[in-house]
Amino acid sequence: MIKRLGAAGIVGLLALLGGIVLIATQNLLIAGGLALIVAGLGLVVRSLIQSVMGSMGMGGML
Repeated sequence: MIKRLGAAGIVGLLALLGGIVLIATQNLLIAGGLALIVAGLGLVVRSLIQSVMGSMGMGGML
């Protein structure tokens, strides 16, 4: 998975985790909610990409 992300993806992932940790130092409930939002958004984007790729005949790529 890390090979697919590339350098920019790894930096983005670290920034995302760092932001959630920073918020968690102030309020765990809000940090948990933000983590759920980010995870849900990631699942929606992945589903949309699989759907588009499936309609082009490349469904097994992700």
